[in-house]
Amino acid sequence: MRFDRYTVILLTLRPDAPVMTDDEAAELQDRHLAHGADLQDRGLVLARGPLVDQDNERFRGFSIWSVDAATARQHAEADPAVRAGRLAVEVMTWMMPTGNLQFSQVRAPRSIAEATAD
Repeated sequence: MRFDRYTVILLTLRPDAPVMTDDEAAELQDRHLAHGADLQDRGLVLARGPLVDQDNERFRGFSIWSVDAATARQHAEADPAVRAGRLAVEVMTWMMPTGNLQFSQVRAPRSIAEATAD
């Protein structure tokens, strides 16, 4: 049997994350979203999004990448929210039978305003 390999990144809230005002947090979130959208537009990220209703509130985001773990880590660590010390990156490889999963190109939100627009 053949297997496809994807890099998966879990973003977690750091226990020592800096305290921010609402405006600072919103500005950082906009930069985080724009960074992720750029990676998705380039085909490096196949799917990404926030985690909600999770048992562990530290788990914040999940992404599936088309590149190897080292390359994905490099790009994920350049995320403004990671560089600001708010989020940490956990990297792993996910395997599944070839052809089990397919992705479509979709436009990702680049800001909170886009993500929450109807």
